[in-house]
Order: sequence, then structure tokens, then C-alpha cells
Amino acid sequence: MTTIEYPLWIWILFFSIVLIALFVDIGIVNRRSHVPSKTQTLVWSVIWVGLAVSFNGFIYYNFGLLHAKRFFTGYLIELSLSVDNLFVFLLIFSFFKVPKKLQHGVLFWGIIGALVMRMIMIFAGAELVEHFDWILYIFGAFLIYTGINMFRGDDSNFELYENRVVRWVTRYIPISREFEGDKFFTEKDGTRVGTLLFLVLIVVELTDLVFAIDSIPAIFGITTDRFIVYTSNIFAILGLRTFYFLLADLADRFYLLKYALGFILGFIGLKMLLPLLAQGLIMVMGENVTSGLSAFLHSFLSGEFDQEAINISLAVVIGAIFLSVVLSMLIPKKGKSKADMTED
Repeated sequence: MTTIEYPLWIWILFFSIVLIALFVDIGIVNRRSHVPSKTQTLVWSVIWVGLAVSFNGFIYYNFGLLHAKRFFTGYLIELSLSVDNLFVFLLIFSFFKVPKKLQHGVLFWGIIGALVMRMIMIFAGAELVEHFDWILYIFGAFLIYTGINMFRGDDSNFELYENRVVRWVTRYIPISREFEGDKFFTEKDGTRVGTLLFLVLIVVELTDLVFAIDSIPAIFGITTDRFIVYTSNIFAILGLRTFYFLLADLADRFYLLKYALGFILGFIGLKMLLPLLAQGLIMVMGENVTSGLSAFLHSFLSGEFDQEAINISLAVVIGAIFLSVVLSMLIPKKGKSKADMTED
């Protein structure tokens, strides 16, 4: 995949949009810890999605349709994986019994940490891909493995996992076993220690780091363009805090989403391995490859079908997510009646 050079003002514009949006959200609208109303949550959900769509239009206007499709496909993938992450965040808050009005601040600082961590991981990953393009095949195999695990995995071992994280964190950082309002640090016996809310923040950050290891290779399966990878990733997680309060009460409703995500990760992983399979076929078949097949394989390897590939990827991502949402609403979850779902 080819990348293009983006002028400095494009990067400045992007970070300006992000910082201004965060300032308005946190510095003006949500200065105090509180549980946002449904109206406020819906409005901000529209704002975050609208910002991403508008930025996608900006990319289309300046760099063309193919780049816009790559951004939109990457955004959908990262947004879907982020929504899946929300269900795990819900488990974390339930595990630590975090009051709803304090969850707001934890998610904000969790997102700030994610912005920094993902920038480091994305640029490091892009640098590796640029110098060692074979690493994409490792990413592809990893995505297939992750997709398979999402089909057969569940959250039954979550508490055990969190206990391991808690033990590891508290071994090196003194932590109080109680909340002190929205404070992350407090004084105890003359010593500065972290509050229970700080421990929750660390667990959220570590959990996001684990999810990033899955999600970042997924978008590299769409494009290796650093700008597209980073901007689509960041726009997806910017609204994570708002989407959490929007979807927290519907965590069980979209229970089939993880299977759609598993399918999407497997599909992208297979797509990343196709060039390797094509090269292997040419090497194995040699002169026995028919002229038509040989021409097709060489055209595929040269990137001639990039436009068709991104169209198929976009259709698969949208189709899988839409189908999982519809089926989740039509088919009651095992052990849950239709009457229960109607009541929800």
C-alpha cells in the first residue's frame, strides 16, 4: 500500500480539532463529575460521530475517494472494537463498585492516556512495517488467532484477570482501599498514596493497552498510512466516554457484536495474508501458472486492485456489524426472554 506525505498544517488542524473538542467537552460542559443525562449523551454522541464524518469529508476533498474510504473503514473497525471495549469497562466499574458520577473522570483520563499510547504504538508499528513489510503477515496471523478467540471466549475469567492486575499494581504502588471523591491521590498516615479510583484508572489504561494490541494491527490491514491510521483510531476513541454512558444500559442487547468483530478480524487477517499466498502460488506453480492467472496474481501484488479491495473490506465491515446488531435485537440471548428484551 502506498502512502502520501501530509503537510504540517494538516497535522496541526487535526490536533487542533481534537484539543478544542476535548476542551469544550471537559473544560466547559463537563467540568464537574456527574452522570450525564440521556439528552446530553445523545447530543455528544452525534457531535463525536459528526466530527469524524466531517473530517472524512475533508480527507475526501483534499486527498481523494480512496483515502476517504480507508479512513471510514478504519474508523468503523476501531469504533466497533471500542464499543466492545465498553462492555469490559462496564465490568471493571462493576468489579470495583465505582459510583457512576466518578466513572466520567476515569474514562476521560483513560482516553487521554489512550491518545498518547496509541500514537506511540501506531508510529512504531508504521516504522516497523516500512522497514520490515513481512511483519504485516505476522499481524495477519495474529488477527486470525484473535478472531477465533473472540468466537470461543467469554468474560467468565474477568475477575481472576483483574485480581492479577490488582496484585501487580499494588505491589509497586501504595493504594488506598477506598474512594476519596474524584481524587486520584490522597494523604494517609503522612504518606501520599493512590486512591481506589487511581487503581481503577490504571486497570482501565492497561485494559485499553491490551485492546490496542488487537485493534491497531486490524487497521494496518486496511492501510499503512500513518495519518489515516492514527486519525481514524483517535476519532473512534474520542467519543468512547460518551458512548459508554449511551450503551451502558444496553450491554447485553448487542451480545452478538463480539462474533461480528471476531469475523471482521479474521477477514482482515486473511486479507493481509493474501499477498503471501499469491507469492507462494507463483513460486510453487512456476511456469505451470496459466498466463491469465499469472497476470492476475502479478496485478494483485502490484496493488492494481486496491480500490476493489477497500470496497470489499468496507462492505464486509458494515454488513457484519449491521447483521450482528439486527440479530441481537431479533434473537433473545440465551436465558433471556423476549419479554425481558422488550422491557429493556
